Amino acid sequence: MIVGLCTVELFIPNGHSLKAKRQILVSLKDRLHGKFNVSVAEVGEQELWQKAILGIACVSNERAHVNRVLDQALNVIRGVPAIQVVRTQIELL
Repeated sequence: MIVGLCTVELFIPNGHSLKAKRQILVSLKDRLHGKFNVSVAEVGEQELWQKAILGIACVSNERAHVNRVLDQALNVIRGVPAIQVVRTQIELL
């Protein structure tokens, strides 16, 4: 069993309130979960309006599949105009 963990640090330039930030993140998390069947959670910077850290987890029996899914999820995140990706980290366990 291979577990892939991806940490994504995000900057949300139009996040003028926690409510606006949550709307963007809930939409993104639902989209990632629905499209890739991954678990997604906000794991840091929850009190800041313009910053967020997401954790994405994927489980499979093949390393290549985990890498592909996490890379595709990152591409979806990068494609959201309201979000800027600051940093990403992928770990395979």
